[in-house]
Amino acid sequence: MDGGKLIARALKKAGVDCIFTLPGGHVMAIYDGCLNEGIRIVDVRHEQAAVHAADAWARLHPGRVGVAVLTAGPGATDGVTGIANAWRANSPILVIGGQGPLVNLRRGSLQEMDHISVMRPITKWANACYAADRLGEFVEEAIRYALSGNPGPSYLEVPIDVLAGAVDLESAYCPQPMSPPRVRPEDRLVREALALLKASKMPMVMAGTGVKWSNGAGALNRFLAAAKMPCYLNGMGRGAVPHDSPYFFNRTRRDYMEASDCVLLAGSLLDFRMRFGKSIPASAKIIQMDLDATLIGQNRRADVGLVGDIGLIFETMIEMMERDGIKLNYQSIVDEWRAKEVAEEATLAGQLTSDEVPIDPLRMCKEIADFVTDDMILIGDGGDIVAKSAKVVPVPKNGLWMDPGPLGTLGVGMPFALAAQIAHPDKRVLIIYGDGSFGLNGFEYDTAIRHNLPIVGIVGNDAAWGQMMRPQVMVYGRERVVATELFPTRYDKVVEAMGGYGELVTEPHQIRPALERAYASGKAACINVMIRRDFEYGGGIYM
Repeated sequence: MDGGKLIARALKKAGVDCIFTLPGGHVMAIYDGCLNEGIRIVDVRHEQAAVHAADAWARLHPGRVGVAVLTAGPGATDGVTGIANAWRANSPILVIGGQGPLVNLRRGSLQEMDHISVMRPITKWANACYAADRLGEFVEEAIRYALSGNPGPSYLEVPIDVLAGAVDLESAYCPQPMSPPRVRPEDRLVREALALLKASKMPMVMAGTGVKWSNGAGALNRFLAAAKMPCYLNGMGRGAVPHDSPYFFNRTRRDYMEASDCVLLAGSLLDFRMRFGKSIPASAKIIQMDLDATLIGQNRRADVGLVGDIGLIFETMIEMMERDGIKLNYQSIVDEWRAKEVAEEATLAGQLTSDEVPIDPLRMCKEIADFVTDDMILIGDGGDIVAKSAKVVPVPKNGLWMDPGPLGTLGVGMPFALAAQIAHPDKRVLIIYGDGSFGLNGFEYDTAIRHNLPIVGIVGNDAAWGQMMRPQVMVYGRERVVATELFPTRYDKVVEAMGGYGELVTEPHQIRPALERAYASGKAACINVMIRRDFEYGGGIYM
């Protein structure tokens, strides 16, 4: 038996039932092992897409890793962007990479290079295994690092002759299913946090990615109901609070935060999305929850830091409130700001119902919002159109929303959708594309078609890199626009040529029927919507 079969057995015992890959000679032995273990192999058209799909698989299965298998050299370097995106998004993935024969190390084998040095800055763990009978042990260690604490990527390199090495599968070590322990902070610190909330007049919760990795949505919602406190969401926290919850707020975040006197950060980083902490008033108190102690106080001092499983922290707060008779009730604030949310929505009404041609981007978003059901999975892949969608399109209550995360990597759309449709064959998967982002991994439609995955994408086509063009116009003038214009390409025809379904939309009333026909086709489909190109810059990019 060879090392490839041992890797496959180790993956299976760790709960892995699907890998994403682009075939390469250095890693073929792993595929053979996966066939033995009943692990599904999804072959894509670019290694970046394989890693993005593994990233999405991890997001769809909290507590488990997504796995990508890459060949050596350009196979590994093509995957770097996907690994970096998972690093910034804290997605627990295992990337297994090939290498030339160990016996020829540093002699210049085909595609030989120092992959580990490339991967180390963008992974939690990067190592190589040089003994075939220890491959199970290395797989377990890599997965343990990926899942522990604040999750992230691991990279395991295996030379081709090690993969082919003889192994006794009966005696070789294989990992057992693993799940990291749930850590909780001291009661003293939880009590301090509740005291700050009790003393505040206008608190808020900002829930982010850490809630996702803690499976903490249920506990968060129970806390909000107990405290009657407004909650805003960012990162992978989107969807943690249902869109029809009385405590979910979306459009008034900036104004509310500027007025708040206490902000509870639940797994939400003070990075560029929060202006490195400057979005919170200097006088406001900060309660920060996170899985990793090193993130407490990053960019802005926290008044109370709570390290541990965020769902467990919320459960502890609820228990302490009930046991010690601590009453929190901000219903009057909730009612006041609900009225402001409704008023804010009313200011968009003209655009949401606009019949202009080319189509108003917000009208496109409204048509999508009206079409979406609560068991769909939505994926955002773009700049402008995704930012606009976030204002209008609700996250499905029983579905999911996925976007790149803080690295802002375009091209995740179809790779994320591949994982989503395989993981949930009973759900409709919809990608909201910008026309720029479509060009990065649009050829993965070929993968969807080959694997019979009826994924639908809708492209907001303004023939521009809009999020870059508008600040360019503002700074340099319209006559100095360069490198930000595209053609109004018929992406629908591209998908048709691959064997999918495509449709061009030029008028707003055509959008919904086109979506219905796309799903009825039973094929991977692309709806190409010609939207208005805007030149006025409205802000929104923080560096």
